[in-house]
Amino acid sequence: MATFLYRIGRWAFRRRRLVGGLWLGALVLALAAAAMAPAGEEEDLSMPGTESQKAFDLLDERFPESNSQGAEARLVFQAPDGQRVTARENKAAVQDTLGSLDGGDQVASTTDPYESGAVSEDGTIAYSTITYTEGAVDLTESTKSALEDAANQARDAGLTVEIGGSALDVEEEPGGTTELIGVAVAAVVLVLALGSLVAAGLSLLTALLGVAIAFGLVSALAVPLGLTSTVAILALMLGLAVGIDYALFITSRFRDECAQGSEPEEAAGRAVGTAGSAVVFAGATVFIALVGLGVVGIPELTKMGMGGAGAVALAVLVALTLVPALFGLFGRRVLPRGVRKAAGAPRRDAGNYATGHDETAGDRHPIAAKPAKGMGSRWARFVLRRPVAVLMIAGLGLGAVAVPALSLELGLPGDESKSVETTQRRAYDLLSEGFGPGFNGPLTVVVDASKSADTRAATNQVVKTLRGVDGVASVGDPALSRTKDTAVLTAVPKTAPNSGETKDLVHAIRDAVSGVEADTGAGILVTGTTAMNIDISEAMSDALIPYLTVVIGLAVLLLLVVFRSVLVPVKAALGFLLSVGAAFGVLVAVFQWGWAADLLGIEQTGPVMSLMPILIIGIVFGLAMDYEVFLLTRMREAHVHGASPGEAIVSGFRHSGRVVAAAAIIMISVFAGFVGMSSPTIQTMGVGLAAAVLFDAFVVRMAIVPAVLALLGHRAWWLPRILDRVLPNVDIEGEALTRHVPASATVPVAAVAPLPAGRHRG
Repeated sequence: MATFLYRIGRWAFRRRRLVGGLWLGALVLALAAAAMAPAGEEEDLSMPGTESQKAFDLLDERFPESNSQGAEARLVFQAPDGQRVTARENKAAVQDTLGSLDGGDQVASTTDPYESGAVSEDGTIAYSTITYTEGAVDLTESTKSALEDAANQARDAGLTVEIGGSALDVEEEPGGTTELIGVAVAAVVLVLALGSLVAAGLSLLTALLGVAIAFGLVSALAVPLGLTSTVAILALMLGLAVGIDYALFITSRFRDECAQGSEPEEAAGRAVGTAGSAVVFAGATVFIALVGLGVVGIPELTKMGMGGAGAVALAVLVALTLVPALFGLFGRRVLPRGVRKAAGAPRRDAGNYATGHDETAGDRHPIAAKPAKGMGSRWARFVLRRPVAVLMIAGLGLGAVAVPALSLELGLPGDESKSVETTQRRAYDLLSEGFGPGFNGPLTVVVDASKSADTRAATNQVVKTLRGVDGVASVGDPALSRTKDTAVLTAVPKTAPNSGETKDLVHAIRDAVSGVEADTGAGILVTGTTAMNIDISEAMSDALIPYLTVVIGLAVLLLLVVFRSVLVPVKAALGFLLSVGAAFGVLVAVFQWGWAADLLGIEQTGPVMSLMPILIIGIVFGLAMDYEVFLLTRMREAHVHGASPGEAIVSGFRHSGRVVAAAAIIMISVFAGFVGMSSPTIQTMGVGLAAAVLFDAFVVRMAIVPAVLALLGHRAWWLPRILDRVLPNVDIEGEALTRHVPASATVPVAAVAPLPAGRHRG
């Protein structure tokens, strides 16, 4: 693989204008497709095979007339203190308000709260439901303005009015202040790490181009594939983070090769052949883990995984082709100013290699023979002196942070998780006040009496049973389908939708109606948004351990092939478990317990979004392998060429420690930049991923890994002979490149300069 990528790197360097033009054309096409494509719909979560989903499917079949795809708004009215909403003047204000909406553009119907019984028992709160002919994303601004104007009309009459429902929902758009701050931090870190504005700009530019293409493609495919704004934001988040990191790794290796005397085209080829091999492997692990989310069975999670995987694949392709092409355009300006000013640089010689061979012997593996300097090397030597203490402190620290994960509760956010500054959240609170906390999460019970002798008798028995279940506040009158073989009714819980009591109630109802099924032959299903959320959360909890097992097994297998060691993969898998457990602990502490919630702008605590654990496992698995590969590749390279275990660790940190640290800071800043968005899903994702990368890069890879390797010594790289014979050699360190060294491979650094258009070396 290294030889193949080496050739790609040299080809891209020589054909830099062609490569740049192709990527620019791809960007234009993607953005044009996105601009012409219609906006996608925000879809509700679904999970085929669950009882709630079966009930929804049955309702679509038996009650087609009620299967409206239009948006819905709920106007909630509250009378002034000491008054009732049924008072003559207040009633007139409500009816005038609703009258202003009747017959409006895109309005299908409005309900009169006084005729439909939508007035609270104390007469202080009432609500009206407005249905529209179009979905929320297709509602015009004039339609939304008419709804808000109607609410203001009632407010002018002295009523408190809030608007719930989906009509005012908007897609979450990236580009806010916090995201821009994250990108700015990434840019600063790049400049500090690379010492060159050009090199930093190159890494940032290529990442942004890949992200723009990915974002354009997701937007263009939103309607045909049913992709939501969350898919687009995840693609943006991942593509930006890994795109900057991958470009940074290849750029750093290119500069190393140039500093050691390689001609620029050769340096580009070697950078792509070595660091590029690690990029391919790391990107492949992220891609596989994200695509693997499809096995969970939730369409939305599958789409998120595919969108993120596509963005990562684009980031890999950009890093392997566009980055070396830009090396050809910018030449020596990619190097730090101090190196560029040097008249020359020492050629590779025996003093740079532990084996003692000279350049002409073909040994080009840079293992320092003299004590290494720099913060990374000093830290590595510190760990070598105190491996047990470092391992105990780091391991126990992560274990302590992971303790809250034992209290992890899963759920799905609704209007109750929105900011109290939003009218949707205030409408939710008013309805809870007037009609009880369970009113916002009613349960829908479907009675399939197609195999029952008497539909009404079966339905009446269900109603009687539901009213006898503890925790049910009320049961509505049943409605029959046109064919009279299916009934649907509503049961309102006494508790809030996301409470544990409501979850227990759903199970209690399902247990209670099983007897009715046996007596009548009818099929009885419990559904509704609340029941669906409960079913999905339980399914995600059940899938968590199997998915984690698959990911761990994949990690061990991949690292076994790459590093040809048994203990290194086992150590990596255990470290991955520690970082993921600590990230879950942070999620519980912040989103369930409310620690630092105000600081992060999180106004409502509750269960962690049910999709997050599996999604974070999939993403962090790939990112953890990134750092493992980039750090250990140089260590194994040193070990294979004769360095002692301790010096191999120091060599790995000397060459890769600073770059890995910079890459981690960049990724953390990008993920943290999304915490400021209003979507609970994106907030949870941003906090979880930022915490996971922080723990994995700086605690696991920078502390636990060198400590364990120091304790294992030579045994860390042990591989049974039978495995050595059967495992493929992927050559991620680029050993095969020693047989592909052109005669002009090394020249003074001063020769690293931009080439005239249309000319190339070698």
